[in-house]
Amino acid sequence: MKLLESISAIAGKYFAVWVMLAAVIAFLFPAPFLGFGAYIAILLGVVMFGMGLTLKAVDFKLILTNPIPVIIGICAQFVIMPLAAFTIAYVLDLPAELAAGLVLLGSVPGGTASNVMVYLAKGNVPLSITMTSFTTLLAPLATPFILLLLAGKWMPVDPKAMFISILQVIIVPIILGIAIRKFFPKTVQKSIAVVPLISVLAIIIIVTAVIAGNAENLAKAGILIYTAVMLHNAIGLFLGYFTARMLGMDENNRRAISIEVGMQNSGLGVALASAHFGPLAALPSAVAAVWHNISGPILATYWSKRPAGVEGKEEVVGFKRKKVI
Repeated sequence: MKLLESISAIAGKYFAVWVMLAAVIAFLFPAPFLGFGAYIAILLGVVMFGMGLTLKAVDFKLILTNPIPVIIGICAQFVIMPLAAFTIAYVLDLPAELAAGLVLLGSVPGGTASNVMVYLAKGNVPLSITMTSFTTLLAPLATPFILLLLAGKWMPVDPKAMFISILQVIIVPIILGIAIRKFFPKTVQKSIAVVPLISVLAIIIIVTAVIAGNAENLAKAGILIYTAVMLHNAIGLFLGYFTARMLGMDENNRRAISIEVGMQNSGLGVALASAHFGPLAALPSAVAAVWHNISGPILATYWSKRPAGVEGKEEVVGFKRKKVI
């Protein structure tokens, strides 16, 4: 078990490296990875089940004790990212499937990797975890509605089918994970250290499946896709931070909201795009799975060398600050 725990720690620490290597290999040698496409939804369910195993009641406490930063973060997540994606798709004149796929990427909740990035960036980790949890639980309603509103310009959207898909691959596995943690806490505690390894492997397989299935399209439109995804990510990180600053959040909360808004659940984007829009639409989310795990660590490293200055000294109450003794 200790060996597995060590491997799991290494897998989580160098997640970005493994994803990049896997993506390059799948692009250069797509044939061995083509068969994984049929298992994308199942693999994402495994990742979400792992998330459920790690959730605790305290992860939802912040919404009751200090709801304003959480509400601001959630609103920023579901407003900034979809509108940024729509604008980029329109300005770059992306093909219909890619445009719908980019809007889909902007409409999904934050990814679990963001929690680690916020921790490294010396941001507000409880806020990050709470935002990830709540945006994920809101996704069955928020994501189909946003897509119907914004992506219908390029592709037909079936909100009911998408609602059911999100329930199946996100909500049900999370609830199952929470239930197992509640009824078998000792067993979960012994094995929880291996969860990152399983999640990393599942995400890597998802990325390789999409890259392999679209190797030819990626070769033709690779620069365009990467430009769109990188712009989208940068806008999310910047506007997330700027919004939190303008609304009076302290530096810890700004960093958390910035990273939460900028980093999406790209695995969910891949699964939904593949099921509802077509394989080409999954490319923005697949590219995001690689890029977000490059930009996130870069920003986290930058912030880690610059203390927030207010950590442990004050907290946000509404839009005002008060000293914490």
